[in-house]
Amino acid sequence: MAANARSLSRAELRNAGWGRHAISKAVATGVLVRARRNHYLPGDAPVSILRAVRVGGQLTCLSLLQLAGVFVLRNSRLHVRAAHTMSRLRSPHDRWRRLEHRSVRGVHVHWEVLIDPCPHEATCVSVVDALAAAARCQPPRATVATFDSALHLGFVDEQDLDDIFASLPVRYRALRPLIDGRAESGAETLLRLILRSLRCKVELQVVIDGVGRVDLLVDGWLIIECDSEEFHSGWHYQERDRLRDLASAERGYTVLRPTARLIFTEPERVRAAVHGLLSARRRLR
Repeated sequence: MAANARSLSRAELRNAGWGRHAISKAVATGVLVRARRNHYLPGDAPVSILRAVRVGGQLTCLSLLQLAGVFVLRNSRLHVRAAHTMSRLRSPHDRWRRLEHRSVRGVHVHWEVLIDPCPHEATCVSVVDALAAAARCQPPRATVATFDSALHLGFVDEQDLDDIFASLPVRYRALRPLIDGRAESGAETLLRLILRSLRCKVELQVVIDGVGRVDLLVDGWLIIECDSEEFHSGWHYQERDRLRDLASAERGYTVLRPTARLIFTEPERVRAAVHGLLSARRRLR
């Protein structure tokens, strides 16, 4: 993973057998990149890491989590963690230009004390510290979805989560019981949180005979599948989904398929649709 990367100083390169001319040639040909004074990275280093090192710190928070494949609802900034002793921060695009972090758009500099300290030559903080930072940078529901994703993907375990919440202000601890690593997508987590206000029973990743595994089962009869363009686009996949819906209907289930985009952008409409179905069912009893 990218978090294992580190920058190398000129002295370290020389000790590894790189001569002065070899270093210059490697920089000229793109084999190495000089991110900032005395900090060299491989030429194929991810752009976000290169820019974080150029600023003068390590990649962190939402930027690191995005790079690792952890779900992030939205992020358009470069998140960099800098030591309190670091005073010469630079632009992520130009190592010769000073960064005025309070006014530069697109860069968020973090100064938090790390849970899992890393050496100064590290290019990334740990995922544990990235998650702790992300909790401060996102709305609560997005934070739960990010934590669910990190747990599901195996980047952290339950003890790591306990350590993270122990490091955060008390107001964040109400989110700890909401985290569930069974969620396979951010949309699934956000939908689960939407449903909490409807006073219904919600089960995750339920296997139904003749249908297969479904994302959520509400009150034992309403199947909700969180469709994403990545896994449900194309006629073949749509027909497969419709066959599953027919199999569900044969067994007495109702199926609702909101897209991930609708869950992200119009959560109230999705909630209203589920509420309408639940209300209609209850009137028939």
